[in-house]
Amino acid sequence: MSEVHHFATDVGGKSLRLQIGKLAKQSNASVIAQYGDTMVLATAVMGKQPTSLSYFPLLVDYEERLYAAGKIKGSRFIKREGKPSDEAILSGRLIDRSLRPLFDQRLRREVQVVITILSIDKVNDPDFPAMIAASCALAISEIPWEGPIGAVALGYVDGNWIVNPSMEQKATAPLELFVSGKGSDVIMIEAKGHEVEEKLIEEGLKKSVEEIQKMTKFFKDIQNKIGKPKEMQLFTEGVTDEEKQQQKIIDAKLTKLLKDQYAVLMQSPNKEVRNRELQNIETTCVAQLQKELPEITETNIGYAKQEINAILELHATKYVIEKGVRIDERKASEIREISAEVSIIPRAHGSGLFTRGETQILSVATLGAPGDKQVLDEMEIEGEKSFMHHYNFPGFSVGEVKPMRGPGRREIGHGALAEKALLPVIPTDKSAFPYTIRLVSETLSSNGSSSQASICASSLALMDAGVPISAHVAGIAMGMMSDPKTGKHTLLTDIQGIEDHAGDMDFKIAGTRKGVTAIQLDIKLGGITLDVCKEALEGAKNARARILDLMESIIPAPRKELSIYAPRIESVRINPDKIREVIGAGGKTINKIIEETEVDIDIEDDGLVMITSTNAENLARAKAWIEEIVKEIEAGEIYEGKITQIIKDRNNGNDIGAIVQLTTMKDGMIHISEIAHERIRRITDVVNIGDQVRVKVLRVDHNTGRVELSRKELLENTQGTHDRPERRRPGLRGKMDRRSR
Repeated sequence: MSEVHHFATDVGGKSLRLQIGKLAKQSNASVIAQYGDTMVLATAVMGKQPTSLSYFPLLVDYEERLYAAGKIKGSRFIKREGKPSDEAILSGRLIDRSLRPLFDQRLRREVQVVITILSIDKVNDPDFPAMIAASCALAISEIPWEGPIGAVALGYVDGNWIVNPSMEQKATAPLELFVSGKGSDVIMIEAKGHEVEEKLIEEGLKKSVEEIQKMTKFFKDIQNKIGKPKEMQLFTEGVTDEEKQQQKIIDAKLTKLLKDQYAVLMQSPNKEVRNRELQNIETTCVAQLQKELPEITETNIGYAKQEINAILELHATKYVIEKGVRIDERKASEIREISAEVSIIPRAHGSGLFTRGETQILSVATLGAPGDKQVLDEMEIEGEKSFMHHYNFPGFSVGEVKPMRGPGRREIGHGALAEKALLPVIPTDKSAFPYTIRLVSETLSSNGSSSQASICASSLALMDAGVPISAHVAGIAMGMMSDPKTGKHTLLTDIQGIEDHAGDMDFKIAGTRKGVTAIQLDIKLGGITLDVCKEALEGAKNARARILDLMESIIPAPRKELSIYAPRIESVRINPDKIREVIGAGGKTINKIIEETEVDIDIEDDGLVMITSTNAENLARAKAWIEEIVKEIEAGEIYEGKITQIIKDRNNGNDIGAIVQLTTMKDGMIHISEIAHERIRRITDVVNIGDQVRVKVLRVDHNTGRVELSRKELLENTQGTHDRPERRRPGLRGKMDRRSR
């Protein structure tokens, strides 16, 4: 039996415990990580044979298990877990983005990392131990990987940095960072903030790196103690000595063939022409190689195609670093041409079109009733969500044929990033703006940074819809070209597709004029320094200001009126004790209001009633109905109501009084002495059932609900002054008690 190893270290004042070698023994490596009572299992497995794919096939799967939270799926018909939740996909992407840069992309064996959540304590987010377990599993396995890495979540709470804050602390933190890195270098950043200044983010990144350095040393010690030797020979797996020799010849020939080809690409006016030129260059080079090397193998033809791209990328890097000019002849800090429009879809509640270079996004805002909110019932998250952003990326946006099979990991990730960026400016006061908001960003054309363009388009659509957002939000992607030989680098503002592919960094930063609301960093290097992070933040701030200038010139503030096609919501604040009266027994009352007025009604526990309709008349009827139900009858008020019953003495049959319907839910009684100024024997001598009468409230007993009314106080006294008797007539109280019940 293999030995089980235990390791522990302190992170943020809590013990991080690792157990290695106990579970999943047929994997290349497995690690259990526990932080508090949150526990995860990470396994790493490498395929036994190389694939025929032209790229490195890495899979990172984040598996939520409802048993981890002590839950059974709510559906009556399906009890097992189904497709991954959006949160699981985002967590998987978070880990993938941290691990992938440290793999040599020449590897052609399939590698799969599976993280299974075994237990969550609802205090410690499983993303942190999941990242650590995945890093350790790869580090101690024989799989070629340049880790281990460290990771940490930071929350800025009450002016202090909290390492791995609790879920409750995260909810109130104005800035939350999740950073992974190796030593002093940053590999991945995910951040959300409430318009925070760049200096605070820089401070948080510095603190993160300090924590990561401690963890990296701890994990390196584990790797040295129990790690397996890495199988580095896999990079040339399946390549014969003759093919290796031929590859050296290919390198020399391609260097010569491609010497002036980058200049050709520089003359290509757009992505379509550039892609066509790239294809022509590849076809020409391969044909020339086949002519000069008749014995060239299929393996080396594939190798040649990869080298063509690699050499052209080196030319691009050299050109940018030495001359400061990019492939589209922009300067390093220059933004592509941008334009914006609003109100381009006639029946939409709000729409915005944002174009930056060849990237074009159409965002559409839809306003719905409070009841349209999304209900969340996942492993970690429970609750409701009234603001949603969804992102679509069809094949035609890049001139390709692509099956329309629903959102993939990329679409979910980009949609969540834009949602995070916009959330800080969305109104939170339900009584002032109770709408559910859904944004959909359609990528119509893409040549880099479509996720950031969707933030800009969505901000325009929100203002066009009349949503009272506090400010415009814009996003920009910063890139980098670096020369590993000289150590020189150049940061690029607003990268396009070829610069994302050929460059080393995709640093997405979104925010308002006040500060940053969201960050997402992905790199291809082994890490970037804090100085590069600072430089990127400053460059993005300047670019963001220029984009906001344009957006504010198109629509400077939210429209004062909603679209005529948007539903209207009227809010009524009632005593929470009255909620039962509005709902009625078994929902009878509220269902009757909804059916007869054709509205939607949502009631909060604090007594906020929200009525939604596209018909103003129906909206007013439903509101008046509810107000009438909850209205408190007070002494001195005057009503006009219908007589519904004559009350008689059970013993002698004499008239005692009349019941008047004051509101739909309340009535009161007029004693016979309060019907008229003159003395009467029969009530029907003056009024009858069904008559409308004006009455004044004399007294209200709020404990029993009894309401005493007078008709004669509103009539002119033609019989002289008659004082109301001080003593109530016999039988009155008993009759009213029965009626009130």
